[in-house]
Amino acid sequence: MVFSESDVAEKAMEPEPESVPSARRFVLDLGWADDEKTREQLGALTSELVTNAVLHARTPFNLKVSGRANRIRVAVTDGSKTRPTLKLHEKTSPTGRGLRIIEAIADRWGVDPARSGKTVWFELDRPTSST
Repeated sequence: MVFSESDVAEKAMEPEPESVPSARRFVLDLGWADDEKTREQLGALTSELVTNAVLHARTPFNLKVSGRANRIRVAVTDGSKTRPTLKLHEKTSPTGRGLRIIEAIADRWGVDPARSGKTVWFELDRPTSST
């Protein structure tokens, strides 16, 4: 897929468990992942990012997806000023691995302060065709 500088999709969401699969579908239905590996990574990373917003921010949030020729960026802006932190959890802990998964899979990720909260984002590089 070829992107223009203005390829952006956004969706306002509520801090409910149903938002996780809804966000994942929204991002994947854009069709911006050109190969199965990128599609799987995009879905998993989106799920982790949104799960963190639902569980920890507990505020309505905005999901923003932007595409460029060489990367896809997904960002969640929520109303909590608390910055997420990488934590070490016990292997049996049912939660606490989201940011570690994002760090392991994403090509880049970060947290930016927002006017009334923060934006947590990740980027995936898109494979380039060798034509």
